[in-house]
Amino acid sequence: MTDIELRNYLKQYFPQENSRCEWKEFKNLKNALLGNEKDDVISYVSAIANMSGGSLVLGVVDKTLEIIGINPYNYTAQSATLTIKEHCTNLSTEGLSIDEYITSDTNKCVWIINIPKHLPKLPVYAHRKAWQRIEDSLVEMLPERLNAILSEMELPDDWSAGIIEEATIDDLDADAIAKARIEFKKRYPLKANEVDIWDDITFLNKSHFTIKGKITRTALIILGNEESAHLLSPAVCQIRWSLKNSRNENIDYEIFNIPMLLAVDQVRAKIRNIKYRYVRNDSLFPEEMLRYDIFTIREPLNNCIAHQDYNKGARIEVVEVDNEKLIFRNHGQFIPDSIESVINDDCPKSIYRNPFLVRAMRNVNMVETEGGGIKKLFEKQRQRLFPMPDYDLSKGMVRVEVIGKVINETFAKILTGNPLLSLNDIMLLDKVQKHQPLTDEEIRLLRKRNLIEGRKPNFYLSAVTVAPLETTNLKQQYIQNSSFDDNYFRDLIVKYITKFKHANREAIEGLLLNKLSSVLKEQQKKDKVTNLLSSLKRKNIIYYDKDNNYWVLVKKKK
Repeated sequence: MTDIELRNYLKQYFPQENSRCEWKEFKNLKNALLGNEKDDVISYVSAIANMSGGSLVLGVVDKTLEIIGINPYNYTAQSATLTIKEHCTNLSTEGLSIDEYITSDTNKCVWIINIPKHLPKLPVYAHRKAWQRIEDSLVEMLPERLNAILSEMELPDDWSAGIIEEATIDDLDADAIAKARIEFKKRYPLKANEVDIWDDITFLNKSHFTIKGKITRTALIILGNEESAHLLSPAVCQIRWSLKNSRNENIDYEIFNIPMLLAVDQVRAKIRNIKYRYVRNDSLFPEEMLRYDIFTIREPLNNCIAHQDYNKGARIEVVEVDNEKLIFRNHGQFIPDSIESVINDDCPKSIYRNPFLVRAMRNVNMVETEGGGIKKLFEKQRQRLFPMPDYDLSKGMVRVEVIGKVINETFAKILTGNPLLSLNDIMLLDKVQKHQPLTDEEIRLLRKRNLIEGRKPNFYLSAVTVAPLETTNLKQQYIQNSSFDDNYFRDLIVKYITKFKHANREAIEGLLLNKLSSVLKEQQKKDKVTNLLSSLKRKNIIYYDKDNNYWVLVKKKK
């Protein structure tokens, strides 16, 4: 792989720094692997592990991803892995590895250190301190993050990693293995040539379906022959597709068995995904689309497979209701606090009932990472002007309802007229169109934005908001945020100051506070704004004009 090919690969799979990814030059590992606290590799490993795990890319320039390469000194990838484990207290070896890439034309070496998430209730320490990343800096772990780790729920042993001693590779489906190879190469294109020369056992070990050649429950669920399903007993792994009319009467059904890698496409083929026509507010012509984006079928179905409690002996259910909606249901409690926490948090909780199964599914493109798929599902519905997915987490089950049509014209017009509305806003508007109860705080926010009319509990969406929000007289509504990533918030501040030449603290808080996660307290939101401003100041993008008490852009030298 050439220098430019490696750079393009890094841009594709490690596009920006965040809580799960860090780029560091570290030209020589002699003193960089184990060096000064807060400035060496093991400190960054501790910080990334103490969030949700991720990757540390060594040998590239921050922001540009220019490849400068590292000098490994006396370390090999294997010996460095052992050294990191030895000096990072509580760091799990499961998932800890180093991928080494050497460019064919410039002979530059890049390491990608794959870092697992901390174990439940066990912060990872380096230099006898637990570290965390806040924006662009490493700091000693804050008390609230430490308390969050120490109070995490401990799950029982991972059922999905269990080995079935009587099972052999003959109990796996050849077509499923072939498809798994294809998907694995899509996930890891730089390993494509290696995958082609691996035998099946090597591939299954490398893709985490088997453990040292032994067949796991995960391997049977995703790749197993239908005839070998009895090896999972008393657990059950089946999907039942049902077709019902609007009166909830059964019209048709079919049951799909392992391998689940193939069953997902078989279920998708059964769903009558007919075309839907709708005239958008911004067009004179009807828009024609399938009722369900393929992702809106695959994502909730794969999540059902990943999070099913198979010991319940129940099937995964997919119900198609009269060309109107799809319902997905699996048995097992939803482990994150709520759907809102997954949507709003920059770093969703990555606690899974079946971690071994989830990892294998991720390796063959069946699931997104760390809650990203759920947020993407909401975005897909938003793009189509359809209602947001409904999650019911009661009764020890997860039920997801996806509607495949517009149910409220005003909701659709608000979305087309206000393309920069945040998902948080849209989720509240969705509650109104579905006549779901609102909290007093939600009512206050919607009234403040002139998004609803009527009296409690009979609210309805306001036709006034059909016009773009930019036409209102509130400067703070000039730019609305469509993401909760810090980069978007920083971009909002810069765009605002660019538009209005300067901004005081009150104006910036007016721009951001309503867009920050609703789980944050008021003071936490203000502290967040302070951190965002400090970050932009450190990057020499803005500065504070003390004489006038406002922020302005730094003038760039020509």
